Amino acid sequence: MQKTRPGGGFFLSPGPLTRPGVRHDHYPSLYRPSLCVEPERHASAQGNDAMTDLLNHYARKILTSRVYDVAVETPLQSARQLSERLENQILLKREDLQPVFSFKIRGAYNKLAQLSPEELARGVVTASAGNHAQGLALAARVLGIKATIVMPKTTPEIKVEGVRSRGAQVVLHGDSFPEALAYSLKLVDEQGFVYIHPYDDPDTIAGQGTVAMEILRQQPGQLDAIFVPVGGGGLIAGIAAYVKYLRPDIKVIGVEPDDSNCLQAAMAAGERVVLSQVGLFADGVAVAQIGHHTFEVCRQYVDEVITVSTDEICAAIKDIYDDTRSITEPAGALGVAGIKKYVEQRGISGQTLVAIDSGANVNFDRLRHVAERAELGEGREAIIAVTIPEQPGSFKAFCQAIGKRQITEFNYRYHTDREAHIFVGVQTHPEN
Repeated sequence: MQKTRPGGGFFLSPGPLTRPGVRHDHYPSLYRPSLCVEPERHASAQGNDAMTDLLNHYARKILTSRVYDVAVETPLQSARQLSERLENQILLKREDLQPVFSFKIRGAYNKLAQLSPEELARGVVTASAGNHAQGLALAARVLGIKATIVMPKTTPEIKVEGVRSRGAQVVLHGDSFPEALAYSLKLVDEQGFVYIHPYDDPDTIAGQGTVAMEILRQQPGQLDAIFVPVGGGGLIAGIAAYVKYLRPDIKVIGVEPDDSNCLQAAMAAGERVVLSQVGLFADGVAVAQIGHHTFEVCRQYVDEVITVSTDEICAAIKDIYDDTRSITEPAGALGVAGIKKYVEQRGISGQTLVAIDSGANVNFDRLRHVAERAELGEGREAIIAVTIPEQPGSFKAFCQAIGKRQITEFNYRYHTDREAHIFVGVQTHPEN
């Protein structure tokens, strides 16, 4: 129910934000009037003829989103060391602190909360090998409905158990995500489940957009740009819609791996495209095609898309750890990696930049690889492949050639009686 308030606009009564059977006192700070009031739009946004019905539509959906039945308001935390190094104020939106260690719980719950009683009774199904699966599993458990998650047989056991532990039924099918997706759609036809898309749905987008609602309330002053990880586009579409509705002066910048840049490719082509292949290091954003609904928003309201390398992602994971003592998954570190590249390329200083730390569901056995590649991402180490004579003194001569630089890694491979191949990790900035 909407009620008018002095000075125009409207506020929402608490009724629509609550759901029977769910305790809201778990997160009492989230039910303040400030979260139930439509904010005043920035002067540059008021009276702007270019502001479309699309933004109005999403702004209202975000303001009435049901996410706080289960999600928490995450802190906007200063990254002190990174800020000093980059000479800009860097703020981290800590979505890795959600109950499922990812922002995905927002969109999943909001979508389920919009279903009719008949749809809820049918149960829901999705295909996912990552954060959406865990978010949907928890959301379904809170609402007391049946959830079936189809996951590829190759999914790590830790993720399978993470979904099962939250009450969902797991079906392992196929060796790839497309095979799992096809089977989940088959279950829709055979058993009447409601399919819950991981990102390309207006209610899911609105749920993710509550991240922006919190950011603008937590940082009401100077805010120059928000850097958002991009996979299928649900998070950045929700953030862009809300930010451009209220504060069009703030830049919304997407960040993708350079081998999974489906949004950048679509923006360049002016239409959705399908990547021939995607990299799997940042598996949380390994998407071949941007969503239909998400691209509808992104093509108009995302200012720029930056791509970063695997090494730059690893360096960003280390940066976040240095400031928070928390380990972020590769996709979750994209925002920080994008900020670093943006600052370096533009030579800016004195700005306030927000990175969405979108998740922390990383496999423990990948951390060694991350640690090794982080130095490469910072440009502090280089890997050199060299062919040397197969004779005594060759390696000594090589060490003399590189001078005071430390050798951090060494691999020798015999080739012929006359030569050998060596692979050497070398410190690029020797200490005096």
